[in-house]
Amino acid sequence: MATKEDIYTKVTPRRQRQNRPGTVKHGSSLDVLLSMGFPKTRALKALVSTGGRNLQAACDWLFSHVDDPFLDDPLPREYVLYLRPSGPLLHQLSTFWQQSRVTCGKNKAHNIFPHITLCQFFMCEDSKVEALNEALQTTVGSWRGRFPNPLPLELYTSSNFIGLFVEEQVAEVIKNFAAEFAAVAAAKADVHVEPHKKQLHVTLAYHFQTNHLAALEKLAKGVDVSVGCDWLAVLFSRDIRFANHETLKVMYPYMPQNEDELELVPGDFIFMSPVEQGSASEGWVYGTSLGTGLSGLLPENYVGRADECDTWVFHGSHSFLNPTSHSIVGGAVGGLLFDGQLDGRFLDDTGDSSSLNAMCPPVQMQRPSVQSCLPKRSLFVCRHGERMDVVFGKHWITQCFDPKGRYFRSNLNMLPTLPARTGGFRDYDKDCPITVFGSTQARLVGEALLDSHTTINFVYCSPSLRCVQTAHNILRGLQQEGKTKIRVEPGLFEWTKWVSGTSLPAWISPTDLAAASLSVDTAYRPHIPVSKLTVSESYDTYISRSFQVTKEILSDCKTLGNTVLIVAHASSLEACTRQMQGLSPQNSKDFVQVVRKIPYLGFCAAEEIGETGVWQLVDPPILPLTHGPNHSFNWRETLQQD
Repeated sequence: MATKEDIYTKVTPRRQRQNRPGTVKHGSSLDVLLSMGFPKTRALKALVSTGGRNLQAACDWLFSHVDDPFLDDPLPREYVLYLRPSGPLLHQLSTFWQQSRVTCGKNKAHNIFPHITLCQFFMCEDSKVEALNEALQTTVGSWRGRFPNPLPLELYTSSNFIGLFVEEQVAEVIKNFAAEFAAVAAAKADVHVEPHKKQLHVTLAYHFQTNHLAALEKLAKGVDVSVGCDWLAVLFSRDIRFANHETLKVMYPYMPQNEDELELVPGDFIFMSPVEQGSASEGWVYGTSLGTGLSGLLPENYVGRADECDTWVFHGSHSFLNPTSHSIVGGAVGGLLFDGQLDGRFLDDTGDSSSLNAMCPPVQMQRPSVQSCLPKRSLFVCRHGERMDVVFGKHWITQCFDPKGRYFRSNLNMLPTLPARTGGFRDYDKDCPITVFGSTQARLVGEALLDSHTTINFVYCSPSLRCVQTAHNILRGLQQEGKTKIRVEPGLFEWTKWVSGTSLPAWISPTDLAAASLSVDTAYRPHIPVSKLTVSESYDTYISRSFQVTKEILSDCKTLGNTVLIVAHASSLEACTRQMQGLSPQNSKDFVQVVRKIPYLGFCAAEEIGETGVWQLVDPPILPLTHGPNHSFNWRETLQQD
C-alpha cells in the first residue's frame, strides 16, 4: 500500500481544490477510500468518526487507528439532535458561562455547551449517516417560516437547578418539529428517534453547591433572553462504547515502559470506566485512547478532567431563518481532529466562534499571605511525592535490581540508595519509594512552610515507604529533621480495595526505617495497627477508619501542640478532613473523582472552630506546587542515527 504522503500527493490536493472544506460528500470520499484499498466498513467508520469533513481527515483517522482492536467492529454510533443558540443570545449565555465558572467554579452544566435537547440519543449505522443528515436538512427546510421566533424563555431556579424554560405552547410547536424529523429520519435512514418528552429548556447550572445558589441566580437574571437569536438544529454523535465513561484529556506526553501501558500524546482524550480500574494500582488508571483506540494503563497525574462533549463529533448545523446557510460539517467538538473542529467552541451560523476556553478560563489561585496568622490548632494533610512506579512503569524493579537483588541506579531520578527489606527486594512491588524529584518536591514544601514561619509539632504518616520518605524530606526543608519524629500510623493507609493481589504490602518496620536514617519514632504505638487492616475493605469501612484515626490523632495532640501534619495518600485529603467539618461522606463515585484531582504533594489545611471539635478548611500557608513530567531521553536513539 502507498504511504500516507503518496496518497495525499495524488489525491487530497485535487479534491480539496474542487470542494470547499466541509462540503465533501461521503460518496466521493468513500469511492476514493475504497480505491485506496480500505475495506468499506473501515472507510465508512473513518468518515463518520471525523464528521465527513474531508478525505485527509478520514485518512489520518484510519492510519492512527491501524492497531485499534475495534476497528472492524460494526457497532453504530449514538446521535443526538439539539437546538443551539447563535448570535446575541449566545453571547449572553457565553458571558454567564464565564462568570458562573469564575465565581462559583465548574458545575455539571459546563459539561455541554448551551442547548435545548430535542431527542434522546439514538443509533444510526455508518452507511446511513449521510441519509440522516439529509433528513435533518429536509426537515429544517420545510420548517423555515414556521419555526417560532423568538422563543419565549422564562427563568426557573431551584436548590440544585437553574434554567431557561420554553413557554409551553411554543414548546409543543418545537416538539412537532422534532417529531417530523423523527419520521423523516426513519424513512430515509431507518433509525428510531425518540423525541424529547420533558419540558424544553436551556440548562444554565445544576449539581452546584447550595451556597452558590444566590450568586448563580443573580448572574442568571442578568441574561437578557429578549435579544435576537437564530436557533440552529445541530447533530452530534458519540462512541456508544464510552457513553458512560469519564472523559480525561492528556496534558503531558508519556512513553510506555511496559507492554500493558498506554502511550500518551498531549491533546488526546482518554475514556475511563470505573469498572476497569480494578487492574490499576494507586497512581495509575486504565483507559482507552480516542486518538488510537488502544487501551492500557497510564499515570493518572498525566491527564486531567475533560467535559462530556469534548469528544463528540459534529455532523451538521442548519438555520431556521437563513435558507442560504449551508450545513457546517466538522469534526470533534473538542477532540484531536483538524480543520473544521469546534474545539469546545460555539459556532454561529456564519462559522464564527467564541472559544469555550475563553468563556470559561481556569479559576486563578489566589496567592496566600505568608504573613497570615495560623490558628491555634491546625491540621495539614499532604499527599506523598512522585513515586517510582509511575515514572518508570509498573515493572521498574527490573530496571534497577540485578538477579541477586542488589539495587543499582539506572536513572538520575532514582534514589542513590534504597532501604534493605527483610522480605527481599520484591516487596517493593507493592511498596515503592519516591523518586529523587519526589524528595525535592517534599523538601520544597518544607522550605515553604519554614518561610511562612510554620512550625510542625507532630507528623503522622501512612506506613507506605513513599509517605515516610516524603514526610522525612518535608522535615528536612523545615529544618526539623531529627527534632520532630515521624509517627507511622497504619490507620492512615489508603483504601485497601486499591491494593492489587490478595495481601497488603509488607511494610518496612519503624525500627528498620530508623536504621535507614529516616526520622521515625520507634516508640510510637499506632491507633490502628496493621493487624486491624483488611484486604478489599468496603468504602464505608475506609472512610470510617480515616475519620476515626484523624479524630484520635487530634485528640492525642490537643494539649501538646498546635499543628499536626498528616502525610499519606491522595485519598487522605478528603477522607481525613470531610467528616471533621461535620459533613457527611460523599458517595464512592464522587469521592474517586475528587481523589483523581489531587497531585503529588497536594496540600490542604484545616483549623478548629474555637474548641468545638468541628474543623473548617482554610487557605494553606504555602503556595501550590505545580510541575510537569520529563520523558525519558536516550541520546543514542535520538542523536546517533544513520
